[in-house]
Amino acid sequence: MAWWEGFDEIRLLIAADTAETGNDVGQLLSLRHPKSGNSMCCLLVNGVLQELNWFKQPYTSWFLGDYVAEDGGLYTATPVDPVFILLPIFEEARMKKGDDLGKFRLVDEIIFVEGYPGYQKLLSIAENCMQVVCEIKEIGSSKFFRLDDSKVLAWMYHKVCQLKQTLSTLDNNYAAREEKDRLIDAVSILGEYLDEPWLKLLSDRLRIDLTEATRKMSDIEILPTAAECNGSQEKSKSDNKTTRGGRQAKKPKVETESHNIREMFSRASSRRKK
Repeated sequence: MAWWEGFDEIRLLIAADTAETGNDVGQLLSLRHPKSGNSMCCLLVNGVLQELNWFKQPYTSWFLGDYVAEDGGLYTATPVDPVFILLPIFEEARMKKGDDLGKFRLVDEIIFVEGYPGYQKLLSIAENCMQVVCEIKEIGSSKFFRLDDSKVLAWMYHKVCQLKQTLSTLDNNYAAREEKDRLIDAVSILGEYLDEPWLKLLSDRLRIDLTEATRKMSDIEILPTAAECNGSQEKSKSDNKTTRGGRQAKKPKVETESHNIREMFSRASSRRKK
């Protein structure tokens, strides 16, 4: 069955055009959010993983052919580095205890997550992307993976550098800020997808205050992640939009700024270190 079949109502989706890179049918996947552990919806097309988010401004509607989407909401699909999504899965799989570095596991065994069959669809991209942060042992024709803290740290540091550079190109005034402030901003954005132990490791490496980065994270309004892959979204009142952390957006301007931050982050995170 095609991914759009079974939708309860017509919705608008803004996503990258993959016509030039392939003709695979997109798949909607229910995965765990790497930060909260809650269900999130992603779109996998031609080997590119994209996160679905729900965006709505007050007093808008969409005319889609002969159909009118009265609430004016839309989905946006932004590329996300699969390492963010798979990192907690590989962390659990190594079963690290104390000074023990943990176990090597087969990738198809690692991404078997009970209640989330969508991870099996990532098998084709999981092995390549996780080589960046994993130690690998080859026995015969089989490869075994174990998460490596030093590689994860190098990957996170690379992401911070990418994000700093991207933010500077999008805002001419941003480059004039202090180096420490730019690092804290970058870490706070990455913190939407990383657990605190990884953030602490990164903050120590950058010699910045994790508490300040955490405070900035609480101030950033992020578009709500699509939690279900059923193609529908409950209608909400124009002045009662809620963020992922349960905070109510104060005014449309805040949500627009959140969209800009999301766009900044997606541009930086979509380029993975080769």
